[in-house]
Amino acid sequence: MVSAHANNEGSQESASITPGGTYTIQTVSVGCKIYIRRPTPDGEEERLAEILSIRDKPVNSYTSAQRTNARGGVKEEEEDAPDKPEDKWEYFVHWDQFNKRLDEWVTGSRLILGRDLEWPRPKVLPGKKAGPGSLQKAPGKAPRSQSLLKKATSNAAAAASPTSASTPGRSAFPSPSPAPSLKRKLTDDEEEEEEEEIEGDDVDAEGEMDVDGEGDTFELNVNGAQVETPPPVSSFSKEQEIEKLRTSGSMTQSISEIARVKNLNRLQIGKHEVEAWYFSPYPKEYAHLPVLYICEFCLAYFPSPMMLSRHRQRCTLFHPPGNEIYRHQDISVFELDGKRQLSWCRNLSLLSKCFLDHKTLYYDVTPFMYYVMCLRDSTGCHIIGYFSKEKESAENYNVACILTLPQHQRHGFGKLLIEFSYELSKKEGKLGSPEKPLSDLGLLGYRAYWAEVIVELLINTTDELSIDDIAQKTSITHADIMNTCTTLQLFKHYKGQHIICLSEAVLEKHEKVRNKRRRRIYADNLIWKPPVFTRDQLRFY
Repeated sequence: MVSAHANNEGSQESASITPGGTYTIQTVSVGCKIYIRRPTPDGEEERLAEILSIRDKPVNSYTSAQRTNARGGVKEEEEDAPDKPEDKWEYFVHWDQFNKRLDEWVTGSRLILGRDLEWPRPKVLPGKKAGPGSLQKAPGKAPRSQSLLKKATSNAAAAASPTSASTPGRSAFPSPSPAPSLKRKLTDDEEEEEEEEIEGDDVDAEGEMDVDGEGDTFELNVNGAQVETPPPVSSFSKEQEIEKLRTSGSMTQSISEIARVKNLNRLQIGKHEVEAWYFSPYPKEYAHLPVLYICEFCLAYFPSPMMLSRHRQRCTLFHPPGNEIYRHQDISVFELDGKRQLSWCRNLSLLSKCFLDHKTLYYDVTPFMYYVMCLRDSTGCHIIGYFSKEKESAENYNVACILTLPQHQRHGFGKLLIEFSYELSKKEGKLGSPEKPLSDLGLLGYRAYWAEVIVELLINTTDELSIDDIAQKTSITHADIMNTCTTLQLFKHYKGQHIICLSEAVLEKHEKVRNKRRRRIYADNLIWKPPVFTRDQLRFY
């Protein structure tokens, strides 16, 4: 029995709750919130999660082939059958108060049917009362016939396995791709409620993007400008997206592009195996594999270790196919032109999209230069991370996308990449800034770098420094310097004017950072001249 409570104070209805034990797994649909068992280091916990998509348990031909016994060639068919009847369905869930990168597919047996089921709350147009079960079309939603991007986003997940709509005995709810908003986590009073759109057989469940439950929450908008409401999905097309990549960098403009359901589980890169965080547009034949095997030198991708080993016997690459412009100890940096090394850069973009949500470079890589940092040993140059840079940036961005691969994070390589990008800006004689908005991890990394560099400069300089002096010495833009000084509370009012003053807390924190041994970029080892492009070379059509 469903208990619905109407909310007369606002324009939205209260969530309908179905008591635990009074519904079955066939009742659970996209947009519902339900408690799910989640493994933890201490055992297991019951955590609230939102259902973003439902599918039949996928059966991939590569997976079936891997389950064949190598000794006798006997196929272990009993492994293909689910242990429990409810395990024939899988649910893509967003954990409450967790970051979106932790979204995952869970089996039906992990759903706790004995606890309450919360139904999505439909949005109601202002001035209209909503009757029971009535759903109003959300503003900005495109009709199904016009929403080409929506079809494209759901195609990758839907093509690999049938959706729950085709499953007998279940409610006719297909598995759409969720469309989270770009806003950060809000308070309970400000939290946007879920909206649902029904057009024939088309259903959308929208979930909001969350930040990590741990640590501080930072505003994504570094410049302090007011965040504009994104235009409706219907106003976008693939051609417009590509054009905007050329004119405004690599930041995706369409919400539906960052809303796709994650289609990869794990990636094996060299000797490391990592979890994928977000959707990446690999071919649909590779979707939902247990492990996708990637050559760590040419970044080609394979569904099985046997195919990867055969490829390694023929692959001749042992470093990125570009010019080595920096070498110090075991660190090397290679410069690649996206127009010349098209296949390699596309493979890099596909890989990086697994760990970047708001940035997309897989549409077209020709307008960008790539700077790939590698760890060098006797077997070759192993990629640590990279950043891309527009060949011609109207906003003077010195970084479009920047990524340290997860297996190399928390070792100081992210800050090293940031420092290297500013060394290039110093060689160019320009002020540089990363493209906005930054991801949560990217913003933390840049703020730490800006704070370290600015405080270090102020400590080591006896003369008076203005904001412009700091910008010229560090190649950091005035806006980023102002934002960092404001965050560190360095501005003080003294005798009718503002001065920069280092507090004891800032000095103490900086001393702790200095005591940590970290890698640095040495400008003397950088052999590079800023590339100059003609008008014809900047014509990418």
